[in-house]
Order: sequence, then C-alpha cells, then structure tokens
Amino acid sequence: MARKKEGAKERIRRLFEDNVGHVLTTEQIREVAGISEYARRIRELRDEEGMQIYSYRDGRDLKPKEYLLISLDRLPAIGRDISPQLRNEILERNGFTCQNCGAGAGDRDPTDPARKVRLHVDHIIPLAQGGTNDRDNLRTLCSACNHGKSNINLPSEGAKNLLARIRKEPRSVQIEIYEQLKRRFGESEPTPNKPSSL
Repeated sequence: MARKKEGAKERIRRLFEDNVGHVLTTEQIREVAGISEYARRIRELRDEEGMQIYSYRDGRDLKPKEYLLISLDRLPAIGRDISPQLRNEILERNGFTCQNCGAGAGDRDPTDPARKVRLHVDHIIPLAQGGTNDRDNLRTLCSACNHGKSNINLPSEGAKNLLARIRKEPRSVQIEIYEQLKRRFGESEPTPNKPSSL
C-alpha cells in the first residue's frame, strides 16, 4: 500500500517537535515546509492543535523571524469554525479585554513576565459539551486565563466594565488615569473598604 504524502503542516509539526526548546528561523521552516504560506500553518498548529509555539510577539527574547516550541504539552485548541469576522466582532464587543482578568493584547503575561498576552475567543460552554459558535456562547479570554494557568484574582463586574472602557481610550487618557490613581494610592496597596475620591 502506498504511503500517504506528508503535507506542509505535518512537516512543520514534525520540525517543531524534533526541535522542542530550540529556536527555529523562518528560513528553516520555509525550507522544510516547501511552501511560502508557512506562517498560516504555524497559526493552525497553535490555534487548532494547541501547540505552544512562540514568536517574538510572545517575548522569550525571540527576534522577528524566530519561533520556539516550548513544550510538547498541548493547550486547549481554538475552534476552527469561528470566522475572522466573528472573532473580530467578539473581540470588539469585549473591548479587546480578557473577560476574566481584564488583560489586553500585548500586556505582560501574569504567569510568565517574559511573555506577552494574546487574546483568544473562547467558548463559554465548550463545543465538546454541546456548546455552539453562537455569539452568546463566545467571549474574549487572555492566553493565561484560556490556558488555565492563572491564579489571578478575578476583578468584580464593575472593575471589568471600567477596564474595558479605559482600554478603549487613547494612551494619553490611560496614562492620565494611571497618574491620578498613583497620586491617590501611592505605592502602597489601597484598603478595599476605605472610601476614596479621585
């Protein structure tokens, strides 16, 4: 019986698995893949198969055009049936903010300061448990919360709403809010029940 020809994604997967913990360059990946659309295949491996492939956007002292598979452990996969349009709609609806901890894309990952947070569209009720891709069953989570690694204290509903509003403001307004809070509370942690005025 003839052996099935191995596709580009399978060759890229094998390259990463054979080099777990070692930096790979785009040149190496392109050569093994034999196609120019290797970046799309990497995204599929990350999103659909849960491979922990990092790029320079994730930190870890990687440079552009460098990738690193940090572990053979797989993370929860992102549903393939969510269209880019629906994904963008959910991200915008949720203020480009994690609905658990309030983190935004590019913030430092609370579980690994060398890494930056990525935002994912998550199923509230997983597909495997009868969930759907309906808008009401989708929410934005950061990589830390989505992957279940986080011990973060979840903010209250009021704080989540306020964080979402602040993230939509220009950077100059965000800095102004930060400076006001810093003046009010200084470097010490505020007392939760103490009344405050900004």
